[in-house]
Amino acid sequence: MRCLTRNDIARLVAEDFPRYAVVNLGIGMPTMVTEHISPRLGIHLHSENGILGMAQRNPSVPPDPDLINASKENVALQPGASICDHALSFTMMRGGHLDITVLGAFEVAANGDIANWALGEGDPLPSVGGAMDLAVGTPTVWVMMETLTRSNASRLVARCELPLTAQGVVNRVYTEIGVFDVADGSFVPRALVEGVSPETIGQWVAGPLRWRDEPFVVLSSGTSDHPTR
Repeated sequence: MRCLTRNDIARLVAEDFPRYAVVNLGIGMPTMVTEHISPRLGIHLHSENGILGMAQRNPSVPPDPDLINASKENVALQPGASICDHALSFTMMRGGHLDITVLGAFEVAANGDIANWALGEGDPLPSVGGAMDLAVGTPTVWVMMETLTRSNASRLVARCELPLTAQGVVNRVYTEIGVFDVADGSFVPRALVEGVSPETIGQWVAGPLRWRDEPFVVLSSGTSDHPTR
């Protein structure tokens, strides 16, 4: 069985964006989504450090040191983009003016809780950034994550054990084994890679599952990012 690569996951996220959505991409894996967004969708990318209309930088053009995203990566601007201070940017986030935010996570619970800012007691580098504001202020929250920790424990759980970022906010999770809607206290498989079935999915998902329609089958474009169990 071949799991999805991080680029595959980013592609699936980008393909699910509705036209003209205003989207915030969190630090880490979500920034990869930028590479897969079709210009025809008219997506407006927001960055919490004060950009509305962010675009991927053309590698043939020298970077502007004043244009970075929240991950401190060099970016470009779409035509008509705007720059603002942190106060206005966070007003957009907290006021419900974004359509979708895509976050990374350490854990997601079946009731939509998310933990993504600290690994618990003793974490040397806890950092919430704007994740709490995005999670509670955006009507649609998607998560990109790998299903297993380095010790092979599931990150898709019945109840988060790590410090929460927000409660009951996650609508969908994109992982290396497929895509899950979060609804009615369960993970609902929306699309799965070949080889994952109702009999084997418990190897990756510890939280309650609910099967609706037959999940779509998604294929990996390359080598899996972490080994299949």
